[in-house]
Amino acid sequence: MANAVVPEETYLALDIGGTKVNSGFVTLSEEGYTVTGQERIPTMAQRGGQDVLLRIVHLVERQVAQAKTQGIELKGIGIGSAGVVDSEHGLIATATDTMPGWAGARVAEAIHLGRGLADIPLYMVGDVGAHGLGEALRGAGVGYDSVLSIGVGTGIGGAYIQHGKLLTGEHGVAGHAGHIPHGLGKGVLCSCGTTAGHIEPVASGTGLATLYNLRKEQAGQDSFVENGAEVVARMNEGEEFARMIVTTSATALGECIAGMGNLFDPSVIIISGSVVKAGPQWWDALRAGFLSSALPLVQKTQLVQGELGDDAPLVGAASAIQRHLREA
Repeated sequence: MANAVVPEETYLALDIGGTKVNSGFVTLSEEGYTVTGQERIPTMAQRGGQDVLLRIVHLVERQVAQAKTQGIELKGIGIGSAGVVDSEHGLIATATDTMPGWAGARVAEAIHLGRGLADIPLYMVGDVGAHGLGEALRGAGVGYDSVLSIGVGTGIGGAYIQHGKLLTGEHGVAGHAGHIPHGLGKGVLCSCGTTAGHIEPVASGTGLATLYNLRKEQAGQDSFVENGAEVVARMNEGEEFARMIVTTSATALGECIAGMGNLFDPSVIIISGSVVKAGPQWWDALRAGFLSSALPLVQKTQLVQGELGDDAPLVGAASAIQRHLREA
């Protein structure tokens, strides 16, 4: 089973995203986990990577000081960050324009230069990887040997966890589920800069709005939507065009997930993120797309919804450093 028995240990965990940076004290035990002492700050990514990093260091300083005040013994700091993470060196290898200047940020080095932080062990993984670890070890993936985790929100990301270990690949890029090719995305600009046809720009929350706006004129629609939630709201109000967009998008994503399932053959596939709340029409289309493209044996694999919500990346980041320290 993926969730190894562990003694009770507490870590400071951070989830660094393009909109916010969340932090909290995560205690892992045989019985489960708790998250306490959470503090969030806005990322304000457009101010640049160095500004973001400086405020993260100050956040960590405050949280470590708070832990000492409360008598909490921190075993280390676990981080899940946006971008492609170089875990060995604690830095951001590459990042998209959603966080300008974040590529190259030496996160571990900067934090260790912070007040009272030099001797605290630190380990960093990608934010979607941290989310997947959390679900695999403490959420919907408990009891399964291998987990394919897919996050569908503003963007689309993924992670593959085998026997409790996050597999990141040679360059730390493994899990970029949003950059699987699909014809529906042909000609649509992806966050990575290509228009070759990736699934993210047409199946993420942002992608639902993009697809709607690209096709509205040919469907006789003249109103512009701001985001995916508006598309879903229109569908729920009975708009047939919105329903078609949601169904088309989810079907395509299901086909891509089937391709990933054919490649990895996981024990379970966990789907998380804001878009999973779109309702039964979205789930039905997702599963239909999956079944149409999955190999016969892979068709038996369950597609389940994530359970941990915002706790998942914090729990996963804590689990990542716990494993790292035990293997050191």
